[in-house]
Amino acid sequence: MSKARNGFGLLAVGAVLASCAVHPVAFEPGRIANTAQLSLAPGSYGQLAGWSSDNIAQVLPAFVKSCDNIAKEHDTTPLDPNVTGANFGMVRDWRPLCQQAAALPAGDNAAARRFFESNFVPVLVASKGNSKGLFTGYWEVELDGSRTQGGPYQFPVYRRPPDLVDNKPYLDRGAIEDGALAGKGLEIVWLKSADDVFVLQMQGSGRIRLPDGGAMRLIYQANNNQPFVNIAQMLMDDGSIPAAQFSESAVRAWMRDNPDKAKELRRKDPLYVFFQERKGDGPVGYQGAVLTAERSLAVDHKFIPLGAPLWLDAHDK
Repeated sequence: MSKARNGFGLLAVGAVLASCAVHPVAFEPGRIANTAQLSLAPGSYGQLAGWSSDNIAQVLPAFVKSCDNIAKEHDTTPLDPNVTGANFGMVRDWRPLCQQAAALPAGDNAAARRFFESNFVPVLVASKGNSKGLFTGYWEVELDGSRTQGGPYQFPVYRRPPDLVDNKPYLDRGAIEDGALAGKGLEIVWLKSADDVFVLQMQGSGRIRLPDGGAMRLIYQANNNQPFVNIAQMLMDDGSIPAAQFSESAVRAWMRDNPDKAKELRRKDPLYVFFQERKGDGPVGYQGAVLTAERSLAVDHKFIPLGAPLWLDAHDK
């Protein structure tokens, strides 16, 4: 659940509530994660600011989409094998919840609220003892482009090169921008500027408006296994863009107004992203599920499992 209020995770406890439970889900008393990086503590729905007024029915499609991925796994597979520090149950513990959610009537807010309140308990999530953190938004960027090179469309977006090996460093951004992959048939679409390509890579997906009035959707395919350097943060840190004026549009404007400096700055980030075209709805998240606007949320799944409903309280500064 991603439209959020209050830094809470809603973790399944349906099996824990049953006296004959064999496979408890979520945390168990005495086994709550409490490390230097993450802590979980029991809460209540009364502590969730906005819970009683939100349209909970809008959450269900996102939850069911995650369930589609869960359904593909074996019963004894953990909900997310990457998570450490707390027991979030196995796939067999979540199957009944997924089936129940899928059977709920669409748009029935009261039924959706009962479903979550009956099967999940709020758990307060804190990082290094601090329940406050930085929240960043994601959007599917829209750019102008062409499937063929010509006119203003001179900057290629590449698909994954066949000689790219997972976890092995590949050509860096500077080499690729200088043409190391040119002429190898890897171009998917051509954009109007190198900055457009960079913004697409920063977002990880996008819709490209084509000259004939059509559009194509690009999603992440791979990267060059080089380290990420946050050059947007560098612009704020060195005062090029004052913190009070900092935004994605301000970064784009700075790059447009300072093309030579922008080229030099981009190369300080060696990470380069490759894309593939997606037919149909999108964008697609890490689970392979189509994201739901204002309801899908990214997590670090070393700590919070993919597919677990979340409730986030976020405020503008």
